[in-house]
Amino acid sequence: RRFIRIRSNRSSFRTVRTKADLALLTESKSESEHPVSDALIAMDKAVTKGLIHKNKAGRLKSRLARKFNRLA
Repeated sequence: RRFIRIRSNRSSFRTVRTKADLALLTESKSESEHPVSDALIAMDKAVTKGLIHKNKAGRLKSRLARKFNRLA
């Protein structure tokens, strides 16, 4: 039961990250703002659920924010 729950959480976390990365490829800051913010929230939730380490979440958030800020 626990394995299924963890797998489900991990899968949804990866989906949100992928959507944010794809949104950043659109080169539109306004279109990618919502998926990026969803991904940042999902990273914080993943830390509280024990899916990823807090340092990994910080690293991922930093990289995502850097990509987002590079958009024109």
